[in-house]
Amino acid sequence: MTTDQTLAPLRSTHSLPVVFGAGAAIGVLGGMIGLGGAEFRLPLLISLFGFAALAAVILNKAMSLVVVITALPARLTAVSASEVAGHWPVAVNLLAGSLLGAWAGASWAVRMRSTTLYKVLAALMVLMAAALLVTHISALGTLDLSLWAQVPLGVVAGFGIGVVAAIMGVAGGELLIPTIVLLFGQDIKTAGSLSLLVSLPTMLVAFARYSRDGSFAVLGANRRFALAVVAGSIAGAVLGGLLLGVFPDMVLIPALAVILLISAVKLARHA
Repeated sequence: MTTDQTLAPLRSTHSLPVVFGAGAAIGVLGGMIGLGGAEFRLPLLISLFGFAALAAVILNKAMSLVVVITALPARLTAVSASEVAGHWPVAVNLLAGSLLGAWAGASWAVRMRSTTLYKVLAALMVLMAAALLVTHISALGTLDLSLWAQVPLGVVAGFGIGVVAAIMGVAGGELLIPTIVLLFGQDIKTAGSLSLLVSLPTMLVAFARYSRDGSFAVLGANRRFALAVVAGSIAGAVLGGLLLGVFPDMVLIPALAVILLISAVKLARHA
C-alpha cells in the first residue's frame, strides 16, 4: 500500500440510528431498481461519514458481500435453482475473467495514490450511471454471437467487471446483468440471478486480496457501524421492493443516474 493511502478516520463517530437510516435510504434506492445499492453507498461513506477512499471501498465491499449473501436465497425463489444451474456455462465463462479482474482491481486499488483513487472512483460512477440507464430504460437485445466469439468476449467482459467491482467495492450487478443479456441472450430475470452467482466468488477473491495489506483494520474498528448500515440496507431493500413500480422507470432511473453523476463530481473534487 502506498504511504498516502490512509484508512482514517479509523472509527466512525456517528450515532447508530443515523447510520441505520443512511443504510435504509440506500437500501430503498437499490430495492426500487432490484439492485443492492452499493454504488450509492460508496459516495455516502466518503462524503457523509468521512472515510478515506480505500477505507470506504473496503467497507463497501464487506457490506455488499453480506447483502448479496442475503439476497441470493430470495432471488432463487423468483428463478429456481435448477433453472439457474442450467445456465452454468455462462457463469463459468464470466468467472474465468472476473476472478482475475477482482484480484487485479484490488491490487491496483491498494497501490493507487489517494488522489488517483478518488478520480478513478468518480469515473466509475459515471460508468455506473450509464449502465443504469442502458439496463433499465433501453430495450436490451442480444448480439447473437457464435460460441467462438462469446467465450473470449465473456472472459474479457468478466475481467473488466471484476476490476470495477473490486475497485468500487460493489457486487457488479449493474454491469453483469446487461452483459449477460447482450452476450448470452438471457432474459433480465435469469440474468439477475446469474449475476449474483458470479458476484459472490468475485467479491470473495477481492476480499482475499485486500486482506493481504492489513486493509481490514477499518472493518475491525467499525464492526457496529458496518452492521448498522447492512441492517438498514436490508430493511430498506425490503421497503424498496414493495415500492417497485410505484415510480415510473422513466422518472426514477434518470433521477438515480443524476445522483450518481453528482456523486462523481463530488468525488472528483474530493481528490
